Amino acid sequence: MSSTLERRAVPVGGLLVGEGPAVVIGGRVSLRARRGQAGAGPVAIEGATLVEPYSADDLPAIAEHADAVVVGASWTRDIPLVRAAAGLGLPVVVERRREASVAEWLELADYCAAEGDGQVILCEGGRPDLGLMRAAKVASGRPVLADVSADVGLSAAAVAAGADGLIVGSPDPASAQGTGAGTPSLGSGTGSAGPGPGADRLVAEEAVVLVGALLRDEAPATLPECRQAIDRLDAALATLLERRAELAGIVQRIKPVGGFAGRDLGRERALVARMAVRAPALGEARLAPIMNAVIEAGLHLAEERAAE
Repeated sequence: MSSTLERRAVPVGGLLVGEGPAVVIGGRVSLRARRGQAGAGPVAIEGATLVEPYSADDLPAIAEHADAVVVGASWTRDIPLVRAAAGLGLPVVVERRREASVAEWLELADYCAAEGDGQVILCEGGRPDLGLMRAAKVASGRPVLADVSADVGLSAAAVAAGADGLIVGSPDPASAQGTGAGTPSLGSGTGSAGPGPGADRLVAEEAVVLVGALLRDEAPATLPECRQAIDRLDAALATLLERRAELAGIVQRIKPVGGFAGRDLGRERALVARMAVRAPALGEARLAPIMNAVIEAGLHLAEERAAE
């Protein structure tokens, strides 16, 4: 069992990984693809969020320009380089070697924490094993990232499994160059850093907003943080209401008597009672008018579509 259970959050640039909403990071750069900073040029890492070195020669530039250093999965056994990277004074993102067990992964993370300032984040990439990622988070208490660059379709599953952030975009420095760590996006309420491929980033941000709103515990301390958390919940609520309206429309087409005339008030009361079990603070008396408005909105929509 790791001794780091109290270390729940790690700041990376303008983001806080492991507390509050999950984040999306697009500024991961690997210098190994270009055999080091000398071959890549300074622009390759300037303003990048996460940077993986090729050799110890890259570390001074990483310390100057990056927000965190990556201990890459392919060289976790290069202990001299791991030690030097961990000692930069930056947060350290420790990727899991493909064959490594949870115990081996956490042992390396603890080593990096001891060599540095303790600010360590776990990262599961490649074809991520989300169950193993979750187990590592529970066992260590450290924040975890899921690199979904190879399959952004795993974004929702990764957030559901407990990922504190998603990495999107190519690890190649030519295409993953970032513009620095950003602040939480005003539009989506998610933390964001670096541009990342546009479509992939949108998928990841949707997963952070929708799945995160339902499954992540948050304790906002300021009014702006509270409003951002409510915005995320409202986004998830709007998505669910739209889906409910679509399903209700199908019901109206199937029922022998549709529309307002076909309402089943007994079923509606049972629905409210079941919801009150999940929302006891609201209770049936407060939920009943809410669900009546939702049902009537769906019926109006179904009638408007039928008349088109």
